[in-house]
Amino acid sequence: MASVLARAKRTCRLSAAATMAIRRAFASVSVGSDIVSAVPNVALQKARTWDEGVSSNFSTTPVKEIFQGAYTGVCSAQHVPSYKNNIEKFKAKGIDSVICVSVNDPYVLNGWAEKLQAKEAIEFYGDFDGNFHKSLELDLDLSAALLGPRSQRWSAYVDDGKIKAFNVEKVPSEFKVSGGEVILGQI
Repeated sequence: MASVLARAKRTCRLSAAATMAIRRAFASVSVGSDIVSAVPNVALQKARTWDEGVSSNFSTTPVKEIFQGAYTGVCSAQHVPSYKNNIEKFKAKGIDSVICVSVNDPYVLNGWAEKLQAKEAIEFYGDFDGNFHKSLELDLDLSAALLGPRSQRWSAYVDDGKIKAFNVEKVPSEFKVSGGEVILGQI
């Protein structure tokens, strides 16, 4: 009996990559989804310095306020620049704002935005507890790589709260479908 149970356990066990692929296939959002309805009670913290946080009483911004005609972009060395470098093209297509949401605190995001010289072009929001990404089933545990909780690398074109285009990279290290150039072609 134990060998049957062990065999069943081995045949049912999926690799981390297979689990991620299955989970991604069943994300709670897709093209046509209302991103605000998917995360109705989630608020994010806009990237800022500690002093700005103190002066704003560490305010948060409800997702409903953020995603009224917005895009999102999740962080990487190539990802943010692909949006920053194309900001005039986004504006020419009538895009109100380009938004980057990352699983991190707003102070780290503020420093990162300043380092990338992207703070004027892109709005950065910290998903400090990962709740936004968990609600969308786009969270990713990279503890094995000593990175802790993160999010999938993804992008979306959101028009008045409705997802019009939605792209998720197959693996965390890829940058094939979520860049600024790709989403520009989907608007």
